[in-house]
Amino acid sequence: MFTGIVEETGTVLRIDQCGEKIRLVVRSARCAEGVRIGDSVAVNGCCLTVVAQRGRRGAKELSFDLLEETWKRTNLRFSVEGCLVNLERALAVGDRFGGHFVTGHVDGMGLIRRFERSGADHVLDVKVPQDILRHLVFKGSIALDGISLTVAEVRRTLFRVWIIPHTLEVTALKTRKVGDFVNLESDLLGKYVDRLLLLRRSQAAGKKNSRQNRN
Repeated sequence: MFTGIVEETGTVLRIDQCGEKIRLVVRSARCAEGVRIGDSVAVNGCCLTVVAQRGRRGAKELSFDLLEETWKRTNLRFSVEGCLVNLERALAVGDRFGGHFVTGHVDGMGLIRRFERSGADHVLDVKVPQDILRHLVFKGSIALDGISLTVAEVRRTLFRVWIIPHTLEVTALKTRKVGDFVNLESDLLGKYVDRLLLLRRSQAAGKKNSRQNRN
């Protein structure tokens, strides 16, 4: 479990592909502290397991093995050597909870349609698939590349968030531009509500059909 409060930006050192195996190697300083093999780290909002690490002092190399599903569903497949990724260690008991519940299970990708300065802040519009858009509400939460953000507006095919200068400075968003893809994870509460409503509708339809058959 994560909070969507990015701890640092890591640098992609390389992506090794051998057959169906994909290994992502990232240089990290802060998030590498105290991390052991088997621990979870959110990379651009995607929960990955540390499978190897190198280095003793300062920045370390953290290695992650990616499933084919992860490769296809996230923007990690667009990563190149030297690009920045958002990093966050898994939430520890007793830690401050400054964002929202983020599982690290990316729902899919969104396409940046607008990203420009507006006063001291930046406005960011992201086009998203309907199966993700249906879980978004005004003032609700969204994890965008692992960053906990508040939805400012929901339209027919996209949503809008506002980015304050601090968020732009300390995350990989400063390298994003129109046309880039971002990882999205909608609020967990919205998914459960949607599922419960779907089950209720299904049960109601089943009861209606049963009564009609008896008649």
